[in-house]
Amino acid sequence: MEERDLSGKVVVITGASSGFGKGAAEAFARQGAHVVLAARREELIEQTARDQVEQGGEALAVATDVRLPRDVERLADRALEEFGHIDVWINNAGVGAVGPFQDVPLELHEEVVRTGLLGTLYGSYFAYTQFLAQGFGTLINVSSELGKHTAPYYASYTAAKHGVVGLSQSLRQELDQNGIEDVHVCLVLPTAHDTPFFDHAANYSGHRVEAPSPLHDPQDVVDALVGLALDPEDEKIVGSDGIVKVLLKKLLPSAAEKMGAKQMHRTQMEKAPPGPDTEGAVIRPIPAGTEVSAGRRRDRQR
Repeated sequence: MEERDLSGKVVVITGASSGFGKGAAEAFARQGAHVVLAARREELIEQTARDQVEQGGEALAVATDVRLPRDVERLADRALEEFGHIDVWINNAGVGAVGPFQDVPLELHEEVVRTGLLGTLYGSYFAYTQFLAQGFGTLINVSSELGKHTAPYYASYTAAKHGVVGLSQSLRQELDQNGIEDVHVCLVLPTAHDTPFFDHAANYSGHRVEAPSPLHDPQDVVDALVGLALDPEDEKIVGSDGIVKVLLKKLLPSAAEKMGAKQMHRTQMEKAPPGPDTEGAVIRPIPAGTEVSAGRRRDRQR
């Protein structure tokens, strides 16, 4: 996107009912963008859209399950019907399943990959096709630091995020080989942030889900998303510890693997208090976790 001004730009955001997606929708609206919010929890995105309209903006809420390609296609169609084009598309929807690989039901592993990887592929397909047709556009795929290294007890989530990295890099190669300069594919790799992700995760670890430390302010990722819409970059790791982990994985892969595994095992399997098994929001949405932040950082400070 060549103009460094978001006023009047059309921005589609999946996973917009909480966390990074909700924060980004609010931030883009403040910048004067026309925001299209997509999530399964229709009542939440409709409320966010109403709030933005009341503040003088333009917003559209489209109930969307990114696991279903027809839903994602309908999301693109509704955005085009309402606004005529799309400037920025952010694939942000994602869920996780925590626990030993063999203890998490196979169906939940499949749905984690369906949401995080196939949902991103579907969104990329419809957005990228539209961008090529109109001659411009910025696709932003939200992966994770785990898209560049690994952690135990998050196997299917890690696999999905690795896939998002590969998909995004392959699309950039196609753009480069065909000399297409005004279509951009950006990749965001957040470390652990204080969003409702950990409230929504399926959990078969036998312990309460514990967010790792350090736990960052989700506003940092929101700012990164807005920044990439204004000035696209190939990749952006959000969280200084993520930069260190990814670099260590490149330089000393075996050591990085052992250190990361030990830290996660201690946090989730040794120190975390007991907790019940739950499928979280992987199969169907749940009422919990409706804000940008989950409040864990505040609780830890107390």
